[in-house]
Amino acid sequence: MQEQLDSISSSLRAFSLKLTGNPVDAEDLYQDTAVRIITNADKYKQGTNFKAWAVTIMRNIFINNYRKKVRRNMIIDQTPNNYYLNSGDKTVENDGENNVAYKELMKMVNSLPEDFCRPFMMAYQGYKYDEIAEQLGSPLGTIKSRIFFARKKLQKMYAEAQKERRA
Repeated sequence: MQEQLDSISSSLRAFSLKLTGNPVDAEDLYQDTAVRIITNADKYKQGTNFKAWAVTIMRNIFINNYRKKVRRNMIIDQTPNNYYLNSGDKTVENDGENNVAYKELMKMVNSLPEDFCRPFMMAYQGYKYDEIAEQLGSPLGTIKSRIFFARKKLQKMYAEAQKERRA
């Protein structure tokens, strides 16, 4: 196991740097991955792609660490809402412009073909790619590409609409 790990060490280090974007965090991620690989050596199936197994472990560790970091940094406002009722500030925010932009965006989304609109809206609503694939009965790769192309098409449509407004 150690020999296999040594043989892919440089590519794992490069992948960890790509994920983290920071040499110190990349080294930590590499070390965590190496420890996990060694401690779970009994779970590796001989004859399968060792590098793919190791990269999957690294990616999962990175994702889990990222989720922990996000949870740790989440601030929950415990202030009762009635505190703001009589604050003396008489300004009123107007969301009219945002509402118009949202309505225009939704028209653009709805103008997409159904094969692209439905997966895009499900992703927008918070569904994970695998949940969308399962619910729509399509392969995961197909769902990912449809959402990607829907985003690209919407970006293009939005840019054109902005250009028309300026003209």
